Amino acid sequence: MGEPFDISYVFEYLVKLLPTLKVTLLIVVSSIVIGLGVGFIVALPQLYKIPILRRISQVYLSFFRGTPILIQLFLFYYGLPEVLKLVNVDVAKLPALYFVILTYALHSGAYLSEMIRAAVGAVDRGQVEAAYSVGMTGFQAFTRIVLPQAMAIAIPVFSNLVIANLKDTSLAFSLGIMELTGKSQTLAVMSRHFVETYISLAIIYFVISFGLEKLFHLIENKLLRHERRLSSEDKEPRLRKGKEKPFRIAAKLGFGRGGTENEA
Repeated sequence: MGEPFDISYVFEYLVKLLPTLKVTLLIVVSSIVIGLGVGFIVALPQLYKIPILRRISQVYLSFFRGTPILIQLFLFYYGLPEVLKLVNVDVAKLPALYFVILTYALHSGAYLSEMIRAAVGAVDRGQVEAAYSVGMTGFQAFTRIVLPQAMAIAIPVFSNLVIANLKDTSLAFSLGIMELTGKSQTLAVMSRHFVETYISLAIIYFVISFGLEKLFHLIENKLLRHERRLSSEDKEPRLRKGKEKPFRIAAKLGFGRGGTENEA
């Protein structure tokens, strides 16, 4: 059993945990950036239905989406050096942080590729054909027409993936990485104030997750502002038309705007 609860330790441990936040954020940012590149490469065979590469990408997706990330961490940290030794490449002395970032990047890439595929597929194909008809190249049509709309569609999913990645970094301590969770484990064992330590840890994760959620919500609103403007412009003519219709009906029945019958 631990020591009696003392709320002063919550504030003390908040301060002690903050220096390790940079390690957690490094893992998140690095894995998401690399994962976006991996996800885009994996999504291309799915979008363009390239036979052999499509099968390879499906195997990749099935593995990283169908196995726990903790197992993936162990496989890459302990298994990858052994495989590379077969081709005379020694990576056993590399810091564990490199293996953690690689694992999280490949894990995130599997989900990001599905996000990219779904977002691009959701854009109306007729807009791309219209872009071709006015002389745009395939690259111009993608960057000017498809990409902005796909980004707006993908933001909610991307937000969830980033926050999930942030929370999943709590497993990195299993390889000895001194990030937030790893540091909290050390503090809890040394002081035996387990509850206070985990409350402090939960507060930090919650604040960061809440901040990211609000940030992505602002980005989503900014990307979708043109659609809301067009939607409001479409509603105004309909509203005016709806207001004028009763007066036209009244005129046909012989009533004026005052509600009395018009004299012949």
